[in-house]
Amino acid sequence: MIDPQVRACIAAIVAAVAKGRDPKTIYDHGQSRHVTISGRLNPDRVSLYDHDRSCHVGGRVSGRKLSLYDFGRSQHISLTIEGEKFKGYDFGVSAHFTGSVRGRSVTLYDFSESEWTHYSN
Repeated sequence: MIDPQVRACIAAIVAAVAKGRDPKTIYDHGQSRHVTISGRLNPDRVSLYDHDRSCHVGGRVSGRKLSLYDFGRSQHISLTIEGEKFKGYDFGVSAHFTGSVRGRSVTLYDFSESEWTHYSN
């Protein structure tokens, strides 16, 4: 199972890349709360800080492919964004995920839990 907080970070990053702006706080409908995230998105790097877990998540951006590192868990996350759709793999829990971003909405499906989570920003 991908940790709900990690899923929220992924959703925030996807929203930021899709809109071409810095990552920011996102509302997690599954947890019924705002997840506080701040950071920077550059053409070749993403760096964010998860205030709830007190850790950084960041890495390289190559086009629409991101190689991320979650410093809170010391684990890698791969992420590919293609238009409104994205997919990836959380190496920390050996789990695939997929989803879509439309406007202010991000939907993420965690294959390890067979569960959808919805976010908005």
